[in-house]
Amino acid sequence: MSKEAVFTMKLEPELRADFMVEAEAAHRPASQILRELMREFVQRQRAAREYQEFLRGKVTHARDQIQAGEYASDTEVNARFALRREQLLAKAGKTDA
Repeated sequence: MSKEAVFTMKLEPELRADFMVEAEAAHRPASQILRELMREFVQRQRAAREYQEFLRGKVTHARDQIQAGEYASDTEVNARFALRREQLLAKAGKTDA
């Protein structure tokens, strides 16, 4: 990839000195490490944004279902799962016998 852009930044002298020591200890150029950190940051930000968009879509869909009356009440859900639990326990009891 072509490296034509220059990025200038201000930071504390101590941070720069510590970073340079660690980059040297890792036997890697500081610019390479910074590019890697920037790529990771961009990737994390994109993933977070995509996840937020996914969640927003799920919430919108759920709200649309509620508006359309396509939902089950707490009582209905509990009754369904109580019946399912009884069926599974009965099946497990038959298998063990």
